[in-house]
Amino acid sequence: MIPKIDSEIGILAYTTNFPGCGGTIRKQKEDFVVSELITEKANSKICSDSGFAVYKLQKKGIDTTHALNEIFKKHGIRLKSLGLKDASAVTEQFVFTTYKTNQHFEVSESKYNLKKVGFTDKVLSKKEMIGNNFQIRIDGASNELIKFNEFDKILNFYGYQRFGSRRPVTHLIGRSIIQKDFTGAVDLLLSYTSEYDKVENTKLRELMSDATKYPEALKILPNGMDLEKIALKEMIEHSDPVKTLRALPLSIRRFFVQSYQSYIFNHTLSMSLDAGEELFFPQSDDVCYSKNGELGKFENDPSQRLSIPFVGYSYYKKTRFHYYIEKILRNEGITHKDFFSKEIQEISSEGGFRNSSIKCDDYTAKDSTVSFSLSRGSFATIVLREIIKPENPLTSGF
Repeated sequence: MIPKIDSEIGILAYTTNFPGCGGTIRKQKEDFVVSELITEKANSKICSDSGFAVYKLQKKGIDTTHALNEIFKKHGIRLKSLGLKDASAVTEQFVFTTYKTNQHFEVSESKYNLKKVGFTDKVLSKKEMIGNNFQIRIDGASNELIKFNEFDKILNFYGYQRFGSRRPVTHLIGRSIIQKDFTGAVDLLLSYTSEYDKVENTKLRELMSDATKYPEALKILPNGMDLEKIALKEMIEHSDPVKTLRALPLSIRRFFVQSYQSYIFNHTLSMSLDAGEELFFPQSDDVCYSKNGELGKFENDPSQRLSIPFVGYSYYKKTRFHYYIEKILRNEGITHKDFFSKEIQEISSEGGFRNSSIKCDDYTAKDSTVSFSLSRGSFATIVLREIIKPENPLTSGF
């Protein structure tokens, strides 16, 4: 039985035969530990003299964006990251300056520490972040846990975090933007409620469903609702949904569209699996990633990994997955050309490719703790849903 929330984000199947060990993750933040991995070449470029300063940000109970904003406000150090880590884990990641310096600072706060690593001659690139290592304790897992061995049979679905977890709305906002329903996109951002969300949040969103009460809502919104505050201020002042969306950070505007693309990708995987397509081994004429991450045609090389189109205004259509993507787009009432936005051009997306399955070669389990590494863009929660088989992922800590 596929949980309801899985269906809402396009995940319509399990791909392992493992019955599930049950249990809960994130009972404590220390139960979910994430360490960022960069290439050996990038590691070797870090020296001790001067250049672009590199740090390790260790944090708990705060996401990357808020931690970096707080570091800048409190200490005047402006830093960038290679990826985003959420608040519900203990995480370690590389952060760096985008200006040259010969100074290093160390910061220690209750929710985060900033420790110096060294300097680089060039700013670190996101391409140099190759993945993450996970150490995860599953509270209440049965003895079946140690029997799980199908870590090479997991599809590369986008996980719950991509869609907002307890409030799976990011892809719905993205859909409205692509459909040019900008008023609907703002309404979803402000007032979409979810059965999985906290009661107090639902009450606030019910208040924001009435435009006449925007000023009242703005006065009582908590700090965690940064985007809603921006949107309310813009709507109160201008009543222009396009202007309101453009007032949001660029990364967020793009993220909404990327979330919708992720929903379509999940649906494509699910539909292809149901139709009996081979999704773990590339076939003749498939597009594949090489072991070096280069995209190309299938060459009967065992190191190649099957990739599936990620829809956009100029995505590659000559694959066996084109039929499923087009069927999904028709059901959604859009075409691939709609991913080019004349009204908000900066969120336009040409599409691309993504691996069809998860590469997880170093999986181990001991007692109630599992350990594994995943490449950039793959979700630990997708591995965990195959191991735990939760009835309700959100009450199980997902």
